[in-house]
Amino acid sequence: MAWSFPRGLVILSGSSYPQLAEAVARRVGVSLCEAQVFKTEDNESHVEIQESIRGKDVFIIQTGCGSVNDVVMELLIMCYACKTSSARKIIGVIPYLPYCKQSKMRKRGCITAKLFASMLSKAGMSHLITLDLYHKEIHGFFDFPIDNLRASPLLVQYIKEQVPDYQNAVIVARYPGVTRRANAYAERLRLGLAVMHGEPKDMVDRELEDDVMGSPPPADDIVETDTATRLATSSGDVVRKEKPPLAVVGDVHGKIAIMIDDMVDEVDQVIASAKCLKERGAYKIYLVATHGILSSNAPERLQKSDIDEVLVTNTIPHSTHESHCSKIRTIDTSLLLAEAIRRIYYGESMSQLFQNIPMED
Repeated sequence: MAWSFPRGLVILSGSSYPQLAEAVARRVGVSLCEAQVFKTEDNESHVEIQESIRGKDVFIIQTGCGSVNDVVMELLIMCYACKTSSARKIIGVIPYLPYCKQSKMRKRGCITAKLFASMLSKAGMSHLITLDLYHKEIHGFFDFPIDNLRASPLLVQYIKEQVPDYQNAVIVARYPGVTRRANAYAERLRLGLAVMHGEPKDMVDRELEDDVMGSPPPADDIVETDTATRLATSSGDVVRKEKPPLAVVGDVHGKIAIMIDDMVDEVDQVIASAKCLKERGAYKIYLVATHGILSSNAPERLQKSDIDEVLVTNTIPHSTHESHCSKIRTIDTSLLLAEAIRRIYYGESMSQLFQNIPMED
């Protein structure tokens, strides 16, 4: 596609993933904006934009990886620097949105994703481009438009082109919560669907031990002060919530198992799921996810697991991960992000980027 040179478009890169920013800018047809993003000796983040952005549309590329709190603060400072420099629009390009997993209230905590959304709005951001939000409900936390792009067309294309004999595969939802997304993959690839549920025995045992350590005292030691207390303790025993052992619903024997997940971070359950699939007769196992966070020693553990290939996108840099795990394959999203930037800048419809993508994805 021949793009005209966008004179009023500026791409600004944070320090989290400059290689992706350079790739996107190259595809758009502009150079990265000259800016210095650094930390002083007292560990404070500083941003100095070294060219005029007055009246221009500024796209800030920053993703949630590494020292996430530093990344977030740096992003807020860049937004505010653009706002005080009279930029016309400030659009955040955040392939993996930080704190997106903290989008629900838990006990006496808070909804941190909502706080982050409010901070971005206050700093001056007017639009957001991201990929595969952890929960689509996060849309409601923002006071400005969000384009939640999908990486699934890129992943489906890779499966069709690079997975030998993929017609003999079965799509596996790694846990019930991702079944709808897995079904969307199965429909586009015209493959069968299997679902995993339950937890590995060692994880269930650990949960039961934790529950015993934190369980209430025996009923005999409880002073019954009201009807509710008497009803709660009348049975004498505290009923624990038990989870079934890990199992597969569906036939994977003699087939390629393609596990679908939204992101890969801690890999205990992923590795246990792969082992279960192997025991059920799957002869090759792929793991497919948009975001490969791969915290701690996850790459090394995946290298030793029953998984044959881990397919993720470059929403997060994987050069270090790939050096510890030869099974990781990274799909480039720079063209998708560049096309989204172009369409937003020229005021074109984004619907073409969502063609043939089911609502469940």
